[in-house]
This record gives sequence, C-alpha cells and structure tokens, in this order.
Amino acid sequence: MMRVDDVAGLRRVLRQNRRIAVVGLSATWNRPSYFAAKYMLERGYDIVPVNPGAEEILGRKCYPDLASVPGPIDMVDVFRKPADALPIAAEAVRLGARCLWLQLGVINEEAAALADAAGLDVVMDRCVKIEFARLHGGLNFAGVNTGVIASKRPPCPGQVG
Repeated sequence: MMRVDDVAGLRRVLRQNRRIAVVGLSATWNRPSYFAAKYMLERGYDIVPVNPGAEEILGRKCYPDLASVPGPIDMVDVFRKPADALPIAAEAVRLGARCLWLQLGVINEEAAALADAAGLDVVMDRCVKIEFARLHGGLNFAGVNTGVIASKRPPCPGQVG
C-alpha cells in the first residue's frame, strides 16, 4: 500500500480497518493508550489489547503478543518506544495485517519501510484517536466537540481578562 499522511488516506484507513490490535495498551485509565483505545471502542471499533502484563483491559481479553491474537487483525496500533517498532512491524506483516499505525512519538523509518514494502498502509507519528476525532468533527482541547470555533479560550468565570 503506502505511507498515509493525507486526509483522504487517513479516512480510508479508519474506515477500512475496524479490528485494531493495540500493542502496549495500558490498563491504567489515565495513560494515552487506554484513553485512545477506549475512545475507539466507544465508536464501534473492535479493540484487541496486546500487553503481556495484563489479563484484561477495557473488559476485553488481553494477549501477550500479536502472534497470540486469534483471527485476522486489520490494524496494528503501536504504543511502544520507537526501538520496539521494527519487530512489531515484522509480526504485523507476518500475520497479514493491513495497516501499521505508529502513535505520536513512535518514529521508526525502518519499521515503516518494512511494512510499506510488504503492502501495508503505514501511518507514523499520529494518534488514531486524534485523527478520528479531527476527521469526524469531535476534537477540541478537552477531546470533545463544543460547537464553538475560536482561537482563544474564554476567560474563567470571575477572572478579569
């Protein structure tokens, strides 16, 4: 496939890849991986937690590695340090995933090139939750759509501007 970095491509990836294996998904509610996976789960995506240190996350069985996940995987969403991305990409290719998504700060050109050469769509240094919200009208400072378009936040009540 290709590296995806445009609006049409991101929409296509999010539309076509409904089963997401989240590698490095944390069981801690205030971690970015948990928040992003919960958000996507609430929007109808099938989230498959991959974390060797947990039995269950978000009410779903957790798997120790990608190879243990039963059934096909559409997208491998990576919440691990960049140095860990290459073996994860190789496993995603081996398992026939259609997309490798490297989260914000996860930049590994070698992993991206490997997945790209194998025909996977590759998204790098982007958050799946942020991109979904941005493309579907639900993004602001707090992560929800307020319906207000402004370049400044309103002053706090009782505060002089």
